[in-house]
Amino acid sequence: MLILECPYCGVKAEETELGAGGEAHLKRFGPGSDDDQFHDYLFMRENPKGVHFERWRHANGCGKWFHAARCTTTLEVFGTYAAQTYEPPQEIKDKITAKRPGWSWREFSDASE
Repeated sequence: MLILECPYCGVKAEETELGAGGEAHLKRFGPGSDDDQFHDYLFMRENPKGVHFERWRHANGCGKWFHAARCTTTLEVFGTYAAQTYEPPQEIKDKITAKRPGWSWREFSDASE
């Protein structure tokens, strides 16, 4: 079972108390974007095997959205953080790098832009 800690209220909750919201840190195109850009925003997802950044909502708690960094193969959670950030906190990036040498946020962030 996946257990995530809400960064707002501090509650450690099972995934059944949370609502999954898909991939985090997606670039949304605004007015003036073309149909292809909007299509890619809606439907094209990385869905990697390994480190993944996701949006979650503490549905049966404070109701706030947050981001989680976890491994999709082992369900290891590296940390959670506020949804109003453009990238994970350095502490979480350091945890991932310590467990997965060679991993870099730059590679991930370039792929999602």
